[in-house]
Amino acid sequence: MVLQFTDAEKQHSDTVIFPRFNLAVNRSDIIAIHSNVNVRQQLMALLLGDSALSSGEISLNEKVLRKNGSGLGLLFLENGCYERLNVEETLRFYSNLYHSPIPIQDVLQWAQLTDRRKVKAGKLSYSEKKRLQFACVLLQNPDVFVLEELDQNLDHESKRIFISILQNLQKQNKGVLLLTGNMESAVTLGSRVYRLDHKGLQQVETVEGESEDEALALVEENVLPTEEVQPIRFEKIPTKVNEKIVLFDPPEIDYIESSEGQSYLHINGEAFPSFFTLNELEERLLPFGFFRCHRSYIVNLQKVREVITWTKNSYSLVLTDADKAKIPLSKTKMADLKGMLGLK
Repeated sequence: MVLQFTDAEKQHSDTVIFPRFNLAVNRSDIIAIHSNVNVRQQLMALLLGDSALSSGEISLNEKVLRKNGSGLGLLFLENGCYERLNVEETLRFYSNLYHSPIPIQDVLQWAQLTDRRKVKAGKLSYSEKKRLQFACVLLQNPDVFVLEELDQNLDHESKRIFISILQNLQKQNKGVLLLTGNMESAVTLGSRVYRLDHKGLQQVETVEGESEDEALALVEENVLPTEEVQPIRFEKIPTKVNEKIVLFDPPEIDYIESSEGQSYLHINGEAFPSFFTLNELEERLLPFGFFRCHRSYIVNLQKVREVITWTKNSYSLVLTDADKAKIPLSKTKMADLKGMLGLK
């Protein structure tokens, strides 16, 4: 066991940022936590010692985590670098600072910056700067790396390089905790994926290396385990993110949109392609309170906050999500919705 969250809870005033949760980041783990910006920033502040838990503790190697995140390799979204130093000078500075046993040449190769070693940091592209920042953290040689929004806005080549570095860290028995607000990044980079919000920590179910038909068969047979026993049976809705199948419970879905023959599940501001057509999804989700509000939309009625009338024949549904998404409501469906609600 390396990095441990034990009954960790954070509140601010009367607001619960996240309720108590337990999580261990062990050696060779690559764990991704998907959360909103507020939760992510709170976690980084807690790991730095700039904030304190409301209850519980965070420990590193069975000792309460010290202030300033000592012992962790922290890569922030807004990490800076000395722009007047070239790549090699920057790495030499960090190597001396942390008395690193790792040869600079190795780190240059891992980050694929060997050809850019004499270039000043200020002249690097955004993605190259991010690779340099990660290389500086690698020189710290910690047991656990905490990486914030690791691949945000990176070019394709840098994303590939980072995946390779993570695989190398796993082979070196290092623990990695990824914090991101992008589910695709979490699923792509993490070996295990969790969602952390005001409802707590929940593992995101994925199926790796399965064909679409095999994944769908597992869903149909309902043989995939759930973390909690639910009072009613939820039929998982599968989506595909890169080479992994991600399974969502119907209540998580805000709405579904069909565009150019492809259906997309919208969840917390992110869109995920579905294997099913809109008609198939309508049939599957009807028992869970979903409503076909438009020929191209299905909405989770539990997520609807208000109905807006624009003109006599034009309506929209406003949802409760952070973006307050507006979903079109057709005239005929407005009549059906009134009937469902018992309105005249």
